[in-house]
Amino acid sequence: MPNFGQIPPRWSSVSSQSLPPGLCRSRSPRYAQPMTAPDPPAAPTTQDGHLDVLSAYRRAGEASAKAGKESSSPHGQAHSAAFFDLDNTIIRGASVFHIAVGLAKRKYFTMPEIAGFAVKQVKFVVSGSEDLEDIASVTEAALSFVQGRSVEELNAFGEAIFDETMVDKLIPGSLALAQAHLDAGQQVWLVTATPVELATMVARRLGLTGALGTVSEVKNGVYTGRLNGPPLHGLAKAEAVRSLAAREGLDLSACSAYSDSSNDIPMLSAVGNPVAVNPDSTLRAHARENKWVIRDFRRRAQIKEYSTPSFSALGGIALGLAFGYAIGRRKR
Repeated sequence: MPNFGQIPPRWSSVSSQSLPPGLCRSRSPRYAQPMTAPDPPAAPTTQDGHLDVLSAYRRAGEASAKAGKESSSPHGQAHSAAFFDLDNTIIRGASVFHIAVGLAKRKYFTMPEIAGFAVKQVKFVVSGSEDLEDIASVTEAALSFVQGRSVEELNAFGEAIFDETMVDKLIPGSLALAQAHLDAGQQVWLVTATPVELATMVARRLGLTGALGTVSEVKNGVYTGRLNGPPLHGLAKAEAVRSLAAREGLDLSACSAYSDSSNDIPMLSAVGNPVAVNPDSTLRAHARENKWVIRDFRRRAQIKEYSTPSFSALGGIALGLAFGYAIGRRKR
């Protein structure tokens, strides 16, 4: 059985300049599509009127798994899978930030339009709030920037921006790990709080099975400016993986998961082979304590950057949210 979490020999010296062309081609013709739904159900609450957090996480996970369509590729029939976080696991930085910069260059929105929101988002990130209601509130505020815009339009922009800026930010070591699972005939899914449309585009370009992400409400191919359930964050990722496993007939004890963030410990704990990739300090300590595999593809300078927040990083997160999603997870 392959020793997942280790780099295959042929990938030991891979660089972003030497990525196999096939890794950026679609292997599976069917991928997750944005969920179209009527008005979303009211968020579950407790008797005192507060958000029922566990039920909300479960709803987010189930909605994301439902939005991920089955793959018709050969590796889509396997009974084991690998689940990869996206930001700072597969790609350096925040994927929504890269998309947002590209959209701003295309005059999709202007910097003055998002300046006020960006300041609020930086304050939110610095405050360290992990309250699901806070995360959802900021997320829906960000969604106002894409309200009334078509999914097709954003997808087209996303494809072009991926080619322009995101390919060079892919992490070769993580791609090698994903390829090892594909070579073994396993499904490989992105599981991310990033909007499902963006995550699906990245999965398609990398030849992966599909993606689970935060689901925005869409009517008649147009964003309504609302979420279809809470963001896919923290515990919700684990719920999404469990829901997908039940649908696909996957044995989670035979599955693998990869992430850089301690927020993803629930997802990592849900599988038999958890791997910490470019881990933050909390995840690194947890991985060592639990004897998980640790893979670090960063240079020393990059590790320092990951360990402390910078205004540019926080601003990048805020700008990325203008694309339609508040990241809500602090990786530092």
